[in-house]
Amino acid sequence: MLTDSGFWFVQLLNSLQLSMLLFLLSVGLTVIFGLMNFVNLAHGSLYALGALFGYSVAQATGNMWLAFLIAPICVMAVGALIYVLIIDRMRKAGPMKQVLVTFGLIFVFLDAQRYFWGTDQLGVTSGIPFAGSFELFGEIYPSYRLFIICVGLLVFAALYLLLEHTRLGAEVRAGVDDPETASCLGVNVERTFFVVFLIGSALAGLAGVVALPAFSAEAGMGVSILVPTLVVVVVGGLGSLKGAFAGSLLIGTTLTFGQVLFPSFASMLMYALLVAVLLIRPSGLFPARG
Repeated sequence: MLTDSGFWFVQLLNSLQLSMLLFLLSVGLTVIFGLMNFVNLAHGSLYALGALFGYSVAQATGNMWLAFLIAPICVMAVGALIYVLIIDRMRKAGPMKQVLVTFGLIFVFLDAQRYFWGTDQLGVTSGIPFAGSFELFGEIYPSYRLFIICVGLLVFAALYLLLEHTRLGAEVRAGVDDPETASCLGVNVERTFFVVFLIGSALAGLAGVVALPAFSAEAGMGVSILVPTLVVVVVGGLGSLKGAFAGSLLIGTTLTFGQVLFPSFASMLMYALLVAVLLIRPSGLFPARG
């Protein structure tokens, strides 16, 4: 196995697929952290909602493409409700209260998900795009996993264009760098906060529904992926698109190859990488600001 080039190439693709899912989750969270200074531990619950909404749409219509469209919109609507009722009121409450409130939200979402969708694993078997497989260096690899990689890369390219070449992107970058000065220059920072939170929620929902055909859905699935996502945010640096992408690649690769080479220590390797990065660069690899 260790000398099989096909096996290692498949593991490389698996690491890219996991990295792109982590990127879709972490990019919204890191910009929210960097722009709003708000610790939203319930972000992983929005990922689970995306998968569960996607499951419901796919079951009702038999069309996963429709699920890819509707699920992020539904999660964005939930995000808007959370923002108006909780996030906006808690922004100046301090990090400890933010952590406690959003930690409580995790359990609210968990119970709601169990109430509406039950506790079983839910998978889709029909209407899945790219449902076949192909042979690669003698190994069979699912085509859908390549689709996940492509979705992550396309979202990265779209966000880069948005942040670097649009007025909203300039407002976001200004808000991350110096919100007080940006406000004095006429930037509607409050509106920018709201729009960024909605985009982050939609991306979490997209990550969930994209993961659904490959990994199935279940209530509370966002809890297990929350810790790797937070590690990505810290390793990459707050408020940085490039940092979220680089951190996702590092953590995704570490977890995937760690499971292959050192299955008993895979999680420990992730934390060891976190410690190493913070010792060398306390602000992360590519922070938006020092």
